[in-house]
Amino acid sequence: MAEIVNLRQARKQKAKAGARATADANAAKFGRSKAERARQEAEAGKARRDLDAHRRDGGDGSDAE
Repeated sequence: MAEIVNLRQARKQKAKAGARATADANAAKFGRSKAERARQEAEAGKARRDLDAHRRDGGDGSDAE
């Protein structure tokens, strides 16, 4: 005899598998590891500090004389 299959459960399992495949594809396409995120944040912070270090004080226009 054939095995009895609950169609509701089979439909839910198929949808879950499809969602998992989509999630895995998006993670591979857009995801970054924790180390990559930390490195990028550190680089952005350094760039911001370097830019601020080159900023002139007294931006009231008195330097233009």
